[in-house]
Amino acid sequence: MQAMRSADGTATEAHPLRAPGAILLVSCYELGRQPLSVANAAAILTASGFAPQALDLARVPIDAEAVRRARLIAVSVPMHTALRLGVAAAERLRALNPEACLCFYGLYAWLNAESLLAGPADAVIGGECDEPLLSLAQSLAGAAATGMMDAAAGAGRNVPGVRTRTSDEGPWLARPRPLVPERSLLPAIDGYVHIEADGERLVAGQVESSRGCRHLCRHCPIPPVYGGRFFVVPAETVLEDARRQVEAGARHLSFADPDFLNGPGHAMKVARALHAAHPGITFDFTAKIEHLVKHRDRLAELRDLGCLFIISAVESIDDRVLRILDKGHTRSDVEAVLAATRAAGLTLRPTFVPFTPWTGLEGQRALIEFIVALDLVDAVDPIQTTIRLLVPPGSLLLEHEEMKPHLAGLDAARFTWTWRHPDPRVDALQIESAAIVEAAARAGEPAEGTFRKLAAAAGATTVPAATDAAGADSRGSRRKRRPAPRLTEPWFCCAEPMEGQLAALRSDDAGV
Repeated sequence: MQAMRSADGTATEAHPLRAPGAILLVSCYELGRQPLSVANAAAILTASGFAPQALDLARVPIDAEAVRRARLIAVSVPMHTALRLGVAAAERLRALNPEACLCFYGLYAWLNAESLLAGPADAVIGGECDEPLLSLAQSLAGAAATGMMDAAAGAGRNVPGVRTRTSDEGPWLARPRPLVPERSLLPAIDGYVHIEADGERLVAGQVESSRGCRHLCRHCPIPPVYGGRFFVVPAETVLEDARRQVEAGARHLSFADPDFLNGPGHAMKVARALHAAHPGITFDFTAKIEHLVKHRDRLAELRDLGCLFIISAVESIDDRVLRILDKGHTRSDVEAVLAATRAAGLTLRPTFVPFTPWTGLEGQRALIEFIVALDLVDAVDPIQTTIRLLVPPGSLLLEHEEMKPHLAGLDAARFTWTWRHPDPRVDALQIESAAIVEAAARAGEPAEGTFRKLAAAAGATTVPAATDAAGADSRGSRRKRRPAPRLTEPWFCCAEPMEGQLAALRSDDAGV
């Protein structure tokens, strides 16, 4: 075979798996953003002499020829919504190319490894996925060189960090290489999510300054895989990725870190350097309420550095539920952070898990009334009022005494342990609320109208007032604050996909 050299100068052989398009990286959903999981995988593969192709099925239909050409198809599933869509896409991928090695990689791939390997997957990768994915590609390339290029033979090899039907490797938790994400294989950034702020609609990108999380919230999917570990991404890597996206048209960047303040010193270093390099660029990040309480003295500086809003997994306003989930904060902490962020000129965008075994009808009414009373309607995407507690395999909740009485078995097809609320009306309200939000999303309905319907369904007594174009509401008052800045993608990582999304992936003209 003809010798070639990889990007790091290492001599390699021109195996079939190194041919252009022999590796196909597939994303189905990443919160409306240009998929970082694919860009990271593409970076390490291209740096090692491979020539992958990418398909983002949230933006383009399935490319039948690209699928048929691939020998390794790697489907990114970093979140529950992506997993549900990825498995639907896998039916089409398998039908088009039954001989390829089909790998699922990402957080939710590892949590659901048994179900995936019993179904469409030949291999599953979790934790820090990039290095094991490269090792899998190299293993398959070696199999190809010896004429053993069938999926079972290639994927059955013992590859560190890769779980298969014949090997039970653990997740890969080594520090990732400092490689800049390779975004050139993906659709242009201006076709993805935008930021709406101060009457403007601008292109938004995303970067990450850390991976994993140091905390062990019981309902979170990260602890079963990372076990409290997190890794920082070098500031130079983050800044180069940001520079490329800004040059491509991005005017706002979301930090994709599970918690930006896991390493507050590193986070502030990155934020300061980003502002120094691109003073007109705004950003947002995600952080725990307890971190925002601890670091409230940094909020004004973060605003001055370009932060527009902060996302925080509040989850509940019921202190008992917060204790069960081990969130590390209370309702009063949430109210204090809301006051602190507003005082600093920042928007807090809370996320919630309102439907749990421990929250009744009165809890849903209380949540909606809390959102309305604290003037959060334009800072909370309506989908947040419909999320049902997701209990994936491996969840720390499975061993909690408060959870055990409600469990009704694993639903492998939906990738979650099922549970029933003691009051059937609560489960019915969740289904009704989800239908309201899905219909509103399809129709492009403003959030306040959706919240009025959700409030009516829950029997809430405090409902959003209707406003006219001038900002006057039906009570004769006016908005006291400017509309909260928001990203144009309203869906959520732990939400079930819309039926339209699933149907599109299963059709002959598959695309989302």
